[in-house]
Amino acid sequence: MDAKARNCLLQHREALERDIKTSYIMDHMISNGVLTVSEEEKVKNEPTQRQRAAMLIKMILKKDNYSYISFYNALLHEGYKDLAALLHGGIPVVSSSDGKDSVSGITSYVRTVLCEGGVPQRPVVFVTRKKLVNAVQQKLSKLNGEPGWVTIYGMAGCGKSVLAAEAVRDHSFLEDCFPGGVHWVSVGKQDKSGLLMKLQNLCARLDQDESFSQRLPLNIEEAKDRLRILMLRKHPRSLLILDDIWDPWVLKAFDNQCQILLTTRDKSVTDSVMGPKYVVPVESGLGKEKGLEILSLFVNMKKTDLPEQAHSIIQECKGSPLVVSLIGALLRDFPNRWEYYLRQLQNKQFKRIRKSSSYDYEALDEAMSISVEMLREDIKDYYTDLSIVQKDVKVPTKVLCILWDLETEEVEDILQEFVNKSLLFCDRNGKSFLYYLHDLQVDFLTEKNRSQLQDLHKKMVTQFQRHHRLHSLSPDQEDCMYWYNFLAYHMASANMHKELCALMFSLDWIKAKTELVGPAHLIHEFVEYRHILDEKDGTDCENFQEFLSLNGHLLGRQPFPNIVQLGLCELETSEVYRQAKLQAKQEVDNGMLYLEWVNKKNMKNLSRLVVRPHTDAVYHACFSEDGQRIASCGADKTLQVFKAETGEKLLEIKAHDDEVLCCAFSADDRFIATCSVDKKVKIWNSMTGELVRIYDEHSEQVNCCHFTNNSNHLLLATGSNDYFLKLWDLNQEECRNTMFGHTNSVSHCRFSPDDQVLASCSADGTLKLFDIHTSGLLAEIHTGHHSTVQYCDFSPYNHLAVVALSQYCVELWSMDSRLKVADCRGHLSWVHCVMFSTDGSSFLTSSDDQTIRLWETKKVCKNSATVLKQEMDVVFQENEVTVLAVDNIRRLQLINGNTGQIDYLTEAQVSCCCLSPNLQYLAFGGEDGAIQILELLNNRIFQSRNGHKSTVRHIQFTADGKTLISSSDDSAVQIWNWQSEDPFFLQAHQETVKDFRLLKNSRLLSWSFDGTVKVWNIITRRLEKDFVCHQDTVLSCDISSDATKFSSTSADKTAKIWRFELLSPLHELRGHKGCVRCSSFSVDSALLATGDDNGEIRIWNVSNGELLHLCAPISVEEGATTHGGWVTDLCFSPDTKMLVSAGGYLKWWNVVTGESSQTFYTNGTNLKKIHVSPDFKTYVTVDNLGILYILKILE
Repeated sequence: MDAKARNCLLQHREALERDIKTSYIMDHMISNGVLTVSEEEKVKNEPTQRQRAAMLIKMILKKDNYSYISFYNALLHEGYKDLAALLHGGIPVVSSSDGKDSVSGITSYVRTVLCEGGVPQRPVVFVTRKKLVNAVQQKLSKLNGEPGWVTIYGMAGCGKSVLAAEAVRDHSFLEDCFPGGVHWVSVGKQDKSGLLMKLQNLCARLDQDESFSQRLPLNIEEAKDRLRILMLRKHPRSLLILDDIWDPWVLKAFDNQCQILLTTRDKSVTDSVMGPKYVVPVESGLGKEKGLEILSLFVNMKKTDLPEQAHSIIQECKGSPLVVSLIGALLRDFPNRWEYYLRQLQNKQFKRIRKSSSYDYEALDEAMSISVEMLREDIKDYYTDLSIVQKDVKVPTKVLCILWDLETEEVEDILQEFVNKSLLFCDRNGKSFLYYLHDLQVDFLTEKNRSQLQDLHKKMVTQFQRHHRLHSLSPDQEDCMYWYNFLAYHMASANMHKELCALMFSLDWIKAKTELVGPAHLIHEFVEYRHILDEKDGTDCENFQEFLSLNGHLLGRQPFPNIVQLGLCELETSEVYRQAKLQAKQEVDNGMLYLEWVNKKNMKNLSRLVVRPHTDAVYHACFSEDGQRIASCGADKTLQVFKAETGEKLLEIKAHDDEVLCCAFSADDRFIATCSVDKKVKIWNSMTGELVRIYDEHSEQVNCCHFTNNSNHLLLATGSNDYFLKLWDLNQEECRNTMFGHTNSVSHCRFSPDDQVLASCSADGTLKLFDIHTSGLLAEIHTGHHSTVQYCDFSPYNHLAVVALSQYCVELWSMDSRLKVADCRGHLSWVHCVMFSTDGSSFLTSSDDQTIRLWETKKVCKNSATVLKQEMDVVFQENEVTVLAVDNIRRLQLINGNTGQIDYLTEAQVSCCCLSPNLQYLAFGGEDGAIQILELLNNRIFQSRNGHKSTVRHIQFTADGKTLISSSDDSAVQIWNWQSEDPFFLQAHQETVKDFRLLKNSRLLSWSFDGTVKVWNIITRRLEKDFVCHQDTVLSCDISSDATKFSSTSADKTAKIWRFELLSPLHELRGHKGCVRCSSFSVDSALLATGDDNGEIRIWNVSNGELLHLCAPISVEEGATTHGGWVTDLCFSPDTKMLVSAGGYLKWWNVVTGESSQTFYTNGTNLKKIHVSPDFKTYVTVDNLGILYILKILE
């Protein structure tokens, strides 16, 4: 052995001896031919686990380089990745082709690649099927490094998965074709939530160092995009193996330029995806010779020595490797029972009970029944318990330890018996073994033990409750993920409704589960078990669903938001709020900080009507031209028509053989068109549901359909994955025109209002305009590929656009102002379609959550219509909070922060406003430069002066209320003793004055875009000091409480601390990587906090200019800043222990540690300022949606 390898082993000897279990590691080393059976026996004779490990390492130290490599690979296989990492640096360099196993011919390189990719091991007894393996390899070679699909298809149990794994168990093939590695995903029959979990796990495996993202993707679309990036950038030239695909829609999630090998029972599953496709049929199962070979290996006899019954047994097994293995395992234990087992198979004694199964494999049933009957009596019940294991789910040993109240070793011994008898499969790619059943075995057990299933599920839940408390589950426990994913399923299956409600309506559970896997799976469970959850209290279920819906976009992010704080933002009547308040009060006693949103308005759902006509995702919904009806279609393959006013169902049509992707009413409302994954376009009578026409000229799925706007001559346009647009005349049976030009699937199409032009957009990143008469291309726009907009629609009547975004959100935008008018939250999942009614009075949204929501445009706009602008002033008096604000319809509002009472004062073009300290007067400036003062007692304008030449930006009363100071875009500061004299101007700045601050002794500090800070005497009107502070705009200043220093921050990415008596800076603070937008001194003037446009906050020592803390040191993810945007305002607490910051949301910081104490997520973002009460217990701000937040610390 090389000295380097030997030293590495000696260096880490203690860690290895302490942690490893030797038995399975020795299995690997014996199969590699580097350890003998007698050496294994010598190790086993040692009394303790640690001594056995020490003996094994002692032996390895005396061996060669191959022993080291074999030991390293064994550690990887058995899940000791941390220990293997310790030995990685000592791996000796040997020619990879020399490192072959003496038995199987598999190199260390292959073992490592397949182990890291999660490829299953060979079965207990294995025979090669060289011809089929070669066929798979030849087809994979044809991909030649380009994206494409190779499909292995055949009946269940014919050995497709073993073939797929065997095809990549080849050193030179892997090196030549897939040097980037192999990644195995066991898919199986999945719904969307299950598929998302599979994708999340795959993304996590491909991005173990989290270099691309710190959080899991929250929906299938995001996961698909993440997978595309990971495969392209981190794992180029690698192979993705998808095992056991049932549904074509599943493959769409992987249709992103990868090389893919898949196994399936249905070779047509790849019809809906793009790229070259190759197939390898495994139709007949095992041939007779291969079947005999398996039996001979099980009973340790030569093939020629097998008795004649062996031939008949193979015949009865009908080519199924699974059945042959079951019988072989029985014969290994009882080698004289050839005749008996043959008779059992022929008698069909254990005929399957059910008639309507997806499977009809009598031979398997017989073999399974015999195998189960032959189990030892003391372990039969344990096998029955496995009836509740779901298909394609791998169960950690620990779960079964809990179920059976046994030690790990006892459980592994029992399960090994099942594995040896081919009744169970084991995945040893982890430190904890994972066990799973073949689909056919799950089917068999479910039928055999149907009457016991409820009790078996109940046993599982009861045992969980005995061993675990919900909040005690930690992510490092090997069984943790299993419980989070399947506990609700076991409770529902056990009919434990009370327990399920307690689980699902628990903030603790929501927090724990969403922290691990995001909100998608939890939302799916709310939909799945709605019928049970509604039994307790439909309102509770709605509360929790709405809570997840409103906060789902936050619950998948890092750092994970405080779920109790989110719960405190719910209505007081909500069960979510009640639980959050209870928890918050307990935690406040332990020093935790929580905030109550005291003026939160009634957040009732804005949708007028919610209907659930489909049993799966709703892909499209549209209004009839008269607005009276809505048609919808979706993944359940149906077309539904219902009344727009009430939701009453009018028609339900089983429209297609596959998912229906789009539907459209004709201009005269007589017809509805549908198009589908089944490649067909159909026309229906909209009143009777009668099928009028079928068009089937597209060669791939049809994504969209749209009728012309004129009913005199109806035409229908369709767009497809075959890259073509087609025009259909309803009076003709064949396509009228085909439009070419797109180089990828066509996703949407629309006629122009005059029906002369057809617009289409495509996955090729272009929008094209076609002449409908000549089919000629008129124009082309390149749009790009990365938009998060899923769908949008326009209403010409009220100049609004409704937009569906990722994160389940729908937004309404004004096309005139180009501003967002409203957020329409409520859907629990991906929104596929949004559409206005013809007159624009309402719009509908359809979603993966199986619902269609109808919204009244006016109501949605009105709810958001009287929103506040962000210019406001706040006065804190004892326990009273008074807010002066201006709304978007030019009204000044005076708001009592405690009662919520609003006084509407006057209408004006207000650009800024302020209150006098005694609340007798208010002042406001306008865009025309005018300033007005209003006496609050009688609501009359007291004085009006036209002074500034352009928009007034800031305005403030002096402490005695007698003088009003204002600044404007005209670069002047106006001083107005409004009760006695005319205003005068302080003019010296060369550019717009950014802001000003009053000092003691009638002094004023002003700063400007010209980079200077100036000190004025407002009595003598003289400029006393002129500081040239920065080369760029001065964005903020703050004055220390002892009035000896001030700070300046700038767009030049620096901050400076100044003494008033010196014209040069005391300290220049460097380190920010963005514009430094705000600064704040602590009350004792010892600290200065600065915030920048990258969301960073820095806390400095004022006396020496040293950096004390960098707040928000969270790594930036996907371009989002750590503060959700610019840091725009900062304020220290009176005791200097806490700091509050405004930006994308509000954050409170522990000044001593520099860590975040709490985050309050506002509905909107871009907070401009935060007003803080003198006691640091009340906070007031307005977000960019115009929502006012008055927050108080919970005590």
